[in-house]
Amino acid sequence: MPTGAKNGSCRLTCLATYPPRQCGIATFTQDLCGAISVEMPEPDGCEIVALNDSAKGYAYPSQVRFEVQQEESDEYRAAAEFLNIRGGDLLLVQHEYGIYGGEDGKYLTRLLRRLRMPVITTMHTILPTPSAGQRAVTEQILHDSDRVVVMAETAVEILKELYGVDPWKVSVIPHGIPDLPFVDPNTRKERFDIDGRTVLLTFGLVSPGKGLEYVIEALPLLVEKHPDLLYIVLGATHPKVKERDGDAYLHGLQRRADELGVLDHVKFCNRFVSLEELCDYLAAADIYVTPYLGEQQIVSGTLAYAMGAGKAIVSTPYLYAKEMLAGGRGRLVPFRDSAAIAREAGALLDDNAEREAVRLRAYQHSRPMVWKEVGRSYLQLCDEVLREQRTGRPQRIGGNGESASLRKKLPDLKLDHLRTLCDGTGILQHACFTIPDRSHGYCTDDNARALMAALGIYRITKNPEMLQLANTCLSFLHSAFCSDSGRFRNFLSYDRRWLEEIGSEDSHGRALWALGNAVNLAATDSQRTAAMQLFSRSVSAASEFGYLRSRVFALLGISSYLKTFGGDRDVQHLGEQLANELFNSFREQGCDEQWPWPEQKLTYANARLPQALLLAGEWLEHDGMIETGLRSLSWLLDVQTTPEGCLSPIGNDGWYARGRTRARFDQQPIEAFALVEACATAQRMTGEARWGIEARRCFDWFLGKNDVGEPLYDFQTGGCHDGLHAEGVNQNEGAESTLAWILSLLTIRSLDPTTARSREPIEAAAR
Repeated sequence: MPTGAKNGSCRLTCLATYPPRQCGIATFTQDLCGAISVEMPEPDGCEIVALNDSAKGYAYPSQVRFEVQQEESDEYRAAAEFLNIRGGDLLLVQHEYGIYGGEDGKYLTRLLRRLRMPVITTMHTILPTPSAGQRAVTEQILHDSDRVVVMAETAVEILKELYGVDPWKVSVIPHGIPDLPFVDPNTRKERFDIDGRTVLLTFGLVSPGKGLEYVIEALPLLVEKHPDLLYIVLGATHPKVKERDGDAYLHGLQRRADELGVLDHVKFCNRFVSLEELCDYLAAADIYVTPYLGEQQIVSGTLAYAMGAGKAIVSTPYLYAKEMLAGGRGRLVPFRDSAAIAREAGALLDDNAEREAVRLRAYQHSRPMVWKEVGRSYLQLCDEVLREQRTGRPQRIGGNGESASLRKKLPDLKLDHLRTLCDGTGILQHACFTIPDRSHGYCTDDNARALMAALGIYRITKNPEMLQLANTCLSFLHSAFCSDSGRFRNFLSYDRRWLEEIGSEDSHGRALWALGNAVNLAATDSQRTAAMQLFSRSVSAASEFGYLRSRVFALLGISSYLKTFGGDRDVQHLGEQLANELFNSFREQGCDEQWPWPEQKLTYANARLPQALLLAGEWLEHDGMIETGLRSLSWLLDVQTTPEGCLSPIGNDGWYARGRTRARFDQQPIEAFALVEACATAQRMTGEARWGIEARRCFDWFLGKNDVGEPLYDFQTGGCHDGLHAEGVNQNEGAESTLAWILSLLTIRSLDPTTARSREPIEAAAR
């Protein structure tokens, strides 16, 4: 176990492709991480950051914690930030040019430059004659790696002579192989109904560079002396080749075998086989053939596996084969030479004693290559690197761009009352008129809202006071979280005593919402790190929430979080679960066109439900969620609009039960804010002007376009009154209402100026 690890354990992450993606590197990564995990005290000691070549991704197992779309350069930055914040001990990188995006896979260097942890890179390809681009990328990777692993001694010389790498930085750890017994092939042929056949085998993803046609062309000479000969080509067409050319190469091989009259002596298994089945095929083979055409190939997993199974091997002299088959461990033939393949394979088939001696030498040489030994070697190398106590390199992250310019005919952003409500602990809940009411102390709900407001204001103004407020609110949330229960407390007295052990599910959901927003909009690295870590510790509780709105608040936070760390699989899965639960509740209970709602009563934060559906539908690419979100939002607006066209939110004093009279008053600013944000979300997603108009109409409720014709916004203080009653506005200006106003103003300012206008000018222009 690496002694450089923390607390007796080591948190390793591997960056690579991973099954079920069909790729040789993916299989290698799975086997390597499995071997490492066996040697570690914690079963999940090695996590995966997986590279996707498809926008849909793959159904990965739980070890995959983050996904990167390989051709999206921004996702490499996000992956680096994710790794930095999670704070693992070391990153293992599997390098192959083709699995990383950018010219010659240069996007990988963007990730490595941002990391704050040690890096060990395994080089699966080292080119003796690279292009200028390949050389530049390779040199940068070598520079940014603390150690480099290669799988052959030849590779060490290339790195030393061509790339100027000091040999101390390079470790030779062989390609891992399964620990297979040395068996007589004839004892394993019955499974495949090939008893009595002499078997030649090649396995691996099929592509033109494998040179299989030269084995096909060698068959007529071999079949003359060995009429029972069968050549098995085991493996599917390489996915990239299949996407471009289909199975054209494989069909060409079949046609060539038919032309040569040996089609009955060839078996094409065009599929991706399991490890168990592969090992059985290897056991049944008499000779293994690797007729590859590329001399520069520095490693071959298929050749390593064949040696580990004790096969007599005939191979072209690519770099890895020349080293591995030296000393009589196999036979080498020139490239593109069918006659030589026939000659060497035939000689081995004709001389049983020599064939047995060759395969035994190969088997004995491969014993240090079994995965158990390879896993231990990697852990020993990790120990060496961690012992050096390498400090992380600084991360360079660009700041957020300034949001859209301030809109005309909107009130100025006035922060006087917000300042009045805040102190070194956080924002106080309530006010008596405009005077902070200390008797009610603080709450998580309001400090979560204040965190979002402060970050939104700072993004526009770069006001350092708002940066400090964001830090204060983030600190409040950290204090509110109880590690033992995994839940947030809500109410804190003015003398800083928590008044409960566990707060409401709503307060927990709002905290997640704010933290996800902070991860997305953080003004500093430390803010993002603190928000991300607290979000990760607290988000799983949302899976157990019993209340619909609590789950919705959490889903809003997840949607924001995934804008930055879209590859976080645990959060993806939880978000998808919550989104599907919300969508299903609409489908099961909201099918009535007269009441398209999942509840029999409209209560509080109603617009957050369609907003969450819209956001989830966007990142899940779920048209049904988007359509349901738009339909239910449209209905909500209709229900809460007066004949004169003003917004009239459902009142707190009785709500609105289906079939009953709706409560007209105590209207709350938080409800108008929810509608403003939901409409703005719809406008951004659809580009339809109507949603921007509706957002502005809901915003105008604060300015006096409401049931009593009085503004709730206090132009003098910058605060907002706590509610609207039949007799007028509530004169108190607490945190919830003031933050609802500020966040609504920020939202309207962010809208497209062609849509963020009031209804009257639009209608006047139309007339």
